[in-house]
Amino acid sequence: METEKKESRLSGWLNRLQEFQGDKVILIIVLLLILISFLAIFSSTPLLPSQASRIETMREHGIIAVFGILVMFLLYRFDFKWIKYLSQAGFAVSFILLVLLLLKVDFGFFKVEVRNSAVRNFVLLGKQIHVFEIVKVAMVMYLAWAMNAIKEDMNARREKRKSETLRFGNWLAEQSPKLRFMKKTRGKRILYVYIPSIIIVMMLFFGSGSSSLFVGAVLIALMIVGGVPMKELFLAGFIGLIGIGSLVAIHELSDGKYVKRVATIINRMKADYDMERLNGLKGDDYFNMLDTLRQPVSAKMAVHEGKLIGKGIGNSTQKYKVDNIYGDYMYSFIIEEYGLLGGILVLILYVSLLARSSIIARMCEDEFAKFAVGGLAILVSGQAFMHILVNVDIGPMTGQTLPLISHGASAFLVFCVAFGIMLSISRIARSNIEKMENEI
Repeated sequence: METEKKESRLSGWLNRLQEFQGDKVILIIVLLLILISFLAIFSSTPLLPSQASRIETMREHGIIAVFGILVMFLLYRFDFKWIKYLSQAGFAVSFILLVLLLLKVDFGFFKVEVRNSAVRNFVLLGKQIHVFEIVKVAMVMYLAWAMNAIKEDMNARREKRKSETLRFGNWLAEQSPKLRFMKKTRGKRILYVYIPSIIIVMMLFFGSGSSSLFVGAVLIALMIVGGVPMKELFLAGFIGLIGIGSLVAIHELSDGKYVKRVATIINRMKADYDMERLNGLKGDDYFNMLDTLRQPVSAKMAVHEGKLIGKGIGNSTQKYKVDNIYGDYMYSFIIEEYGLLGGILVLILYVSLLARSSIIARMCEDEFAKFAVGGLAILVSGQAFMHILVNVDIGPMTGQTLPLISHGASAFLVFCVAFGIMLSISRIARSNIEKMENEI
């Protein structure tokens, strides 16, 4: 009797999976990443300062994972038209959140957290909210909406009918002869694509240089996918570099008093994480340098000691030396315990995500859907590759987490939102993908 019940439950789950209208490959990748996160976080967080025990840590992560999956499936069932409509608020949401960060608001229950002169997170009722993670997804969705709206506006003008998109830009063009260029596509890109992107990238720079450059690179990649002319793109990029260069100049002219993040970026670019730097040092100089070297050097040791098959679950030694191994150095930890094979498996999952998303984007007939799923895939896989490169000592420290695997509640939930949107969009392309797969 008990066996029959178990078989009935199993068949019920299989039937639900068959009825799933989103892309099953993306779904499987997400579930595997979450499964890996449970194994990795359980083993890599024996002494989290905020937790009383490992069981408490896993209970918290389990609640976050369940909630994240619910959010993902809620968005998967969400009407695509509403996703498209809400995406146009992405720039406004990002701008408001970053302004609140820069103003360092403090309402008691809701305040800005300042670490090493950097402002990155809100603290809401004692819980961290990683603002930069929200901004990344919000700006990708906004840019997808903006580029799609510009194409719809261009088609309307070509067909000599009234455009139903970008009304503010068209209104501006009618207010003054000097603003008539706003009627043209180039003027629309300046107002809706270049200016918002440059503003957000420069605002991010105050909290994290790496996040600023990474978001800028993702937005540029999305612009290229969207067919933005390279001449305009180079000009916009040049203006952005001038803006960031101005911040660097302000830092230098003020002797480091303003825009202190510049010093952090320069130090990381020049950093030499070699234990030989301890030679000849004594007293406080020795211990200060040791603190500087401990995490990156221990992370490299974790990669080296993992070898082919790793030390096995729970046998990591570097987790006791790297305070944030469950966040910024999660890939190093995975290689230490699961070896090169485990590291390659994780890499394959992110590469597969990028490849599958490109297929979904090509099969979508809606331009916004193409831009959105392509941009989100570039964002997730790009952040994963950046994290991996830092962990294997090919790039400077950036503080970028491993999507859906590293410890962190708000970042995990934001990526669940991203995957929920991707699964929702994949429903649009389902019939075209099935047709293509049947022809192979």
